[in-house]
Amino acid sequence: MSGLKFDAELLETEFKELYRQLSTCADTLAKISAVEVAPTQSESIFHYDKLTLNFYPGDRSVSERPSTPLLICYALVNRWYMLDLDAGRSLIQRLNALGVDIYVIDWGYPDRTDRFTDLDDYLNDYLLSCVEQTCQHAGAEQINLLGVCQGGTLSLCFTALYPERIKNLITMVTPVDFHTAENILSRLVRNIDVDLAVNTFGNIPGSMLNQVFRSLSPMKLGPQKTLDLPKQLQTPEQAEAFLRMERWINDSPDLAGSAYREFVQWFFQQNQLVANQLQIGSEAVRLADIRCPIFNIYGTQDHLVPPCASKALGSLVGTTDYTEQAIEAGHIGVFVGNRARKTLPLAISQWLYSRD
Repeated sequence: MSGLKFDAELLETEFKELYRQLSTCADTLAKISAVEVAPTQSESIFHYDKLTLNFYPGDRSVSERPSTPLLICYALVNRWYMLDLDAGRSLIQRLNALGVDIYVIDWGYPDRTDRFTDLDDYLNDYLLSCVEQTCQHAGAEQINLLGVCQGGTLSLCFTALYPERIKNLITMVTPVDFHTAENILSRLVRNIDVDLAVNTFGNIPGSMLNQVFRSLSPMKLGPQKTLDLPKQLQTPEQAEAFLRMERWINDSPDLAGSAYREFVQWFFQQNQLVANQLQIGSEAVRLADIRCPIFNIYGTQDHLVPPCASKALGSLVGTTDYTEQAIEAGHIGVFVGNRARKTLPLAISQWLYSRD
């Protein structure tokens, strides 16, 4: 076997460049204090247990603005401020500028007193209360509902249970069919003993779930991320953007044990939503009962929610007004990617206005 051959001059050049980048990183980070997130001004209008409902008023000077308020239901995993990460990467801010009045549910941080909070509580109590409070605050009879990721799945369930309350439904990077061939996360958790996990932990630690998500792209989110780090910290703007994203990634609330158990078993393992077998509380959840207009947005490179897992929605709902939009991005890039930031807010506001 022949020995490895190295170009000494090339190695010297690369190490000098790495040293320069690391030195610049150190200088850049030394000038940065704690980064802030969620810069858009809001008003808290409702508190209930751990959750807070925040209001973001739209620009009243916009002539073609939807009059129906938009309620955003984020996932129980991670935090809602991915939609308002900073002034340059804020879906909320851009929708406000287009005249959209927005209400956002902040689910808060479950503690051990929430261990037995289940999906019935989240849908028929918490989410229903937020819908009622949004209608009351806005003086509206119906709302537009936007669900993100797991929050989109919850929004589908809610709309099927309360179709009279929802005027238009938007789903973003939302899993619907949990048993598609490309769904690595679903295959990973399909055979785990959920009862043992909940009985052991009570609430499921958010830090543990983060490790699961990282394991889906071990090279990209592990060694490759570390190797690329010096290039991402060359300027204060780059460093602050990186640190905001890292803050969001690691800001992971624990999940209420009962709700986690039900979501994993009913959706990931048994695929009850697609099989038309799901029941929340005493009511059956049937996607065919959803007859309001639907705008389904998905990422073509999403490794957490593959496109086919989202696109399955179109053949399952009862509406004849169904629109899909593919964004050339991954799960997070749909919200903060350059292409999505330029096109998605306008697409959402125009879709809502045309159906107001």
